[in-house]
Amino acid sequence: MQSIIKALISLAIIIACAQIGKRFPTLGGLIATMPLTSLLVLLWLWSDAPGDYRLMEGYTKGVLWGIIPTILFFVAALFLFRRQLPLTVVLTASFGVWLAGAAVHQFFLR
Repeated sequence: MQSIIKALISLAIIIACAQIGKRFPTLGGLIATMPLTSLLVLLWLWSDAPGDYRLMEGYTKGVLWGIIPTILFFVAALFLFRRQLPLTVVLTASFGVWLAGAAVHQFFLR
């Protein structure tokens, strides 16, 4: 039951961001980049392993350094959207850039 509640809360936040983004794209983007997801994960991790500061520290470190590949994803997407490329091309290329950044991320954080 706890997993279902977690999933419903997470889903509600995603749907809210999408709905706000339809009307106010930049505000929707700002809300989507808020640490809402990370906040939820921190809460879920803590509820599953209270007092495990090593787990919390490791997760937080991963999120902090994971911002770099995420920024690369959005820089690539913005660059490609400005060239009015098809969505499939934009997403494929952007995820490719993110994947390369994520590989470097994991290499250095192990």
